[in-house]
Amino acid sequence: MGTYQTRYELLPVQERDQLGEGPWWSRAEGLLTWVDIWGRRIRQCALDGSRYREWHTPSDVGFVVPTVDGKLITGLADGLRMLDPSTGEFAPSSPGPIIADGHRINDGKTDRRGRLWFGTIREDNSSPSAALYRYDGTFMTLMLSGVVVSNGVGWSPQADRMYFADSPTRRIDSFAFEPDGGDISAREAFSVDEDNCTPDGLTVDAEGCIWSAKWDGGKVVRYTPDGGVVETLRLPVRRPTSCMFVGPDLDMLAITSAQSPNDDSTGRRLAGSVFLVHAGVQGIAEKPFEPHAQGAPEAEA
Repeated sequence: MGTYQTRYELLPVQERDQLGEGPWWSRAEGLLTWVDIWGRRIRQCALDGSRYREWHTPSDVGFVVPTVDGKLITGLADGLRMLDPSTGEFAPSSPGPIIADGHRINDGKTDRRGRLWFGTIREDNSSPSAALYRYDGTFMTLMLSGVVVSNGVGWSPQADRMYFADSPTRRIDSFAFEPDGGDISAREAFSVDEDNCTPDGLTVDAEGCIWSAKWDGGKVVRYTPDGGVVETLRLPVRRPTSCMFVGPDLDMLAITSAQSPNDDSTGRRLAGSVFLVHAGVQGIAEKPFEPHAQGAPEAEA
């Protein structure tokens, strides 16, 4: 197992995020898209900082995912919205779910068929009243209830397992996944974090290993499919929030982060940056959101 102060580069953009989250890489376009939740903006650029764009959102924004028709589906505080990048205008994407007071939409990602999975968060972390949903462009399906902070979600290379983090429980859970229908079953604990950090966003590499960003832990941990820890990437900030494989060969991790009052002087200078780390392993191309994706053929991003 490797544990070391990680060699990294910084994504060359001028401003840091308040709460960076949800990196999403389009290999076809060579663009990284992510959100600044508390900064209420969606950001996008190439890995050299060129082609930079940002769009301000009317509320906290939990996630962003490109769609097959060139738009961006976003999770705003009160519901899903479709952003037209050419105009900056948001349009409702679905009638539900109804977001209860004290809750908002949090992390989201597409499965290997292009269906959208996203969850909600109870912002004071006080009770398991949030949920995880699946949306195929027509139907909104409640997949899990009794969640406190719905966070990272990802799928094995064969799409037969799904991984999901409910952060305050400190657990990543594993499910049997049925790729055609998008059903989950056989929930079990995959990993449990120590008391000083919680699992945030995650991604899965081509070898089936799970990479999990550890909020307040200052690290990203790589797990084998059976839950063993094989690598720990130490970062100079306390709150890495999520990670995604990027680059032409999908062999680099983009790691978002949040600012924290508990960072040291180096951390305060770097927190909210996007870190770029050579991972030594390849990732899996993500799928853009594809409405009515039930049984649809796979289309690489």
